[in-house]
Amino acid sequence: MAGQDYLIAIDQGTTSTRAILFDAAGAIHHIARRELRQIHPQPGWVEHDPEEIWQAVVLTCREAVAAAEDRPVAAIGITNQRETTLLWDRIDGRPVHNAIVWQDRRTAPICERWRAEGFAAPVAGRTGLVIDPYFSAPKIRWLLDHVPGLGERAAQGEIAFGTIDSFLLWRLTGGRHQTDVTNASRTMLYDLRRLAWDEALLDGFGIPVAILPEVRDTDADFGNTLPGLFGSAIPIAGIAGDQQAALIGQACFRPGMVKSTYGTGAFALVHTGARPAASSHQLLTTIAYRLGGETAYALEGSIFIAGAAVQWLRDRLKIIAAAPDTQALAEQADPRQRVYFVPGFAGLGAPYWAPEARGAITGLTAECGPAELARATLEAVGYQTRDLTAAMSADSGIAIDTLRVDGGMAASDWTMQFLADILPARVERPASIETTAWGAAYVAGLRRGVCPAPAEMMARWRAASAFAPRMDEAEREARYAGWQKAVAATLAASGA
Repeated sequence: MAGQDYLIAIDQGTTSTRAILFDAAGAIHHIARRELRQIHPQPGWVEHDPEEIWQAVVLTCREAVAAAEDRPVAAIGITNQRETTLLWDRIDGRPVHNAIVWQDRRTAPICERWRAEGFAAPVAGRTGLVIDPYFSAPKIRWLLDHVPGLGERAAQGEIAFGTIDSFLLWRLTGGRHQTDVTNASRTMLYDLRRLAWDEALLDGFGIPVAILPEVRDTDADFGNTLPGLFGSAIPIAGIAGDQQAALIGQACFRPGMVKSTYGTGAFALVHTGARPAASSHQLLTTIAYRLGGETAYALEGSIFIAGAAVQWLRDRLKIIAAAPDTQALAEQADPRQRVYFVPGFAGLGAPYWAPEARGAITGLTAECGPAELARATLEAVGYQTRDLTAAMSADSGIAIDTLRVDGGMAASDWTMQFLADILPARVERPASIETTAWGAAYVAGLRRGVCPAPAEMMARWRAASAFAPRMDEAEREARYAGWQKAVAATLAASGA
């Protein structure tokens, strides 16, 4: 029976919403997708329309259910863009404002004030995070301050907060207000050790506890979908933030294993075991997952702009028609040119945490053109990943010699070879790069008894492609030194 069941992953990301139909072995049988509009009310501000997200979830899930035909759907797993913040009315479920996206930088003044008030140490010590506009807490505070009457309504228990997973769960089930530990750990309000909302931080930030969801394990019974949505009630049996879902989907269940996902942004996580590991290099300590009642932790490095830079080449500069064109251009670039693109469109994440930084291009000569710029865009992913893995090795004491990759940019052989060259490390890519969605589906299937235990998943995992370092060490180090100078110049120019 287990082999006959399907699983649906709702993969609600920054640029699209998808529902992917998997079998219990992880094979994809259907992908339904809808683009997600990006709303920019002001420079540095990024919003999403929650109703647009909801309609896309309903439509894609209906398409996936129809693709299952007469075979049962055992469960739904949800994975989502993390930190993106949404408040809604508990009575009618209507959002009180557009969702404020994780990339949004409007809350920089709030973060600066909180740092000045001495919150940096308790935030780091209890939540594993740094005070930055990236996270949910300052976004909540901004909404409470700027939506008329919202602060009073929130204090009276009339308003609910959630990351996108919570909002979808509310709508799918008709009112369940829950999240999982991975998403809670990204709010800047959750104590990683006690596995509870932090009352002192909530009080200090002026955020009412009444708005918060119940926090559950990653593999929990989150209720059933309303029967009218998809023809029958389907259990929702797993929720994980997108990067933790990718860690699960890559079968990184053992301490020391590392994955890096290349989507709109790029995120590297190293599994650190059953206890949270502190970082002295401004990495984030986060919950990797909680399965079977056992919590695993990770160190994470966040790159805010990865695939989004390729979109910029396509949509703003219009030097490519589609993302895959970037590789062909990069292959044509003059290898003698040393152009560096620091994609600080939304500030710089780990290990710099410079929200005021902006993008910069250095090393241009009159001979440079679209090919050199495309190559610099792809190379930036490799350089930033090296920044992260170097910090991870220093913090964890683990020499990172293998990296499992996924996400849209991982499909580019040129980019993955440069990544292997510049780290240097062996880069392994599975047959399916849909590991984020598979991680969510797997957790739901694990909960429902249709997927095998983590140990078996590790044994089954195989690399479909592998990339070994082949760049000369002197060239590698010279290129990386040039990157470090470009970053330093960018930070200096922005006053960071």
